[in-house]
Amino acid sequence: MPAIHQLVAGFNRGDAISNEATVMRDVFRGWGYASDIWCETRRILPELRGEARELEGLAAVCRPDDVVLLHLSIGSPVNLVFPALPGRKALLYHNITPAEYFSLVQPATAQLLAKGREQARALAGIAAIRLADSRYNADELEALGHGRTEVLPLILDYDRLRLPPDRRTLAQYDDGRTNVLFVGRCAPNKKLEDVLAAFACFQKAVDPQARLILAGSFAGTERYQRLLVGMARELRLNEVVFTGAIPQAELNACYRAARVFLCMSEHEGFCIPLVEALVHRVPILAYAAAAVPETLAGAGVLFAEKSFPAVAEMLARLAQPGALREAVLAGQDTRLKQFRGRDLAAELRRHLAPVLA
Repeated sequence: MPAIHQLVAGFNRGDAISNEATVMRDVFRGWGYASDIWCETRRILPELRGEARELEGLAAVCRPDDVVLLHLSIGSPVNLVFPALPGRKALLYHNITPAEYFSLVQPATAQLLAKGREQARALAGIAAIRLADSRYNADELEALGHGRTEVLPLILDYDRLRLPPDRRTLAQYDDGRTNVLFVGRCAPNKKLEDVLAAFACFQKAVDPQARLILAGSFAGTERYQRLLVGMARELRLNEVVFTGAIPQAELNACYRAARVFLCMSEHEGFCIPLVEALVHRVPILAYAAAAVPETLAGAGVLFAEKSFPAVAEMLARLAQPGALREAVLAGQDTRLKQFRGRDLAAELRRHLAPVLA
């Protein structure tokens, strides 16, 4: 029986693409296929070396009747290896963040993102199956020269999202303060400086004891994180927490303790934390940019203009018990049911059917 190989640019704990590739691998194995995840050795987190295989070894085992699925997200050698491999080709596009967001704070990352755009264009015509995890991403891939692209939302491990929260973390944050939460990598496109500015208005005008929790890795973006720490000090914010990368149980505790989820990001290809907030029933207040409106599909509260006082006012309304909060949570519950009601594994198999035959 043929194998299904997945190629990823990096394999890390807590990373959305890594998590999806892991779920897909288990799905493929459940279908009866041999399946592994392949990545550059230096891009595999050391403690995860048993979960992903070294890219250098793929050419020796890949056969013409195998299926090769590339997760396209940034400039990477996997994008160069992909066309030369034997086998039937499929591509899943996760979007490539515009390089200009990183040019000042992380030039090396900006170069990889720019290279990723070039490689994405060069890959046009290579894959028989083209998928993207949002229509926003699908439209962009088509604009890069690829043919018709189908939409397959990110496949999540909901059991992982429902792991019991870490008790110590929950005790730390569930202390009576109003917790405003953002979850996501500490990256310039997430516009965490805008999160800080809106939170400053909220803390100064509404709730002086409020806490801001920014949960997500800043590995590789330390310079940006230091700028944010400096900004928090200049704004005299008295409780801003940068958690860094944390295990799922601690992240679940952050969600459990949160009163509102605030997203000011300007570029998201899907935004997994929004779905996580739905699962944990945290009211969402989000800037309506890129794929965010598509992911929420009418759930949460979206705004089109970054007026920090107005955002602070809505934070106050959502944080308090009342009809608005309950209505927002009801809408989010409906959106979550839509996600949970789809059999994404079956959709994946239908999309891949031409290359699985």
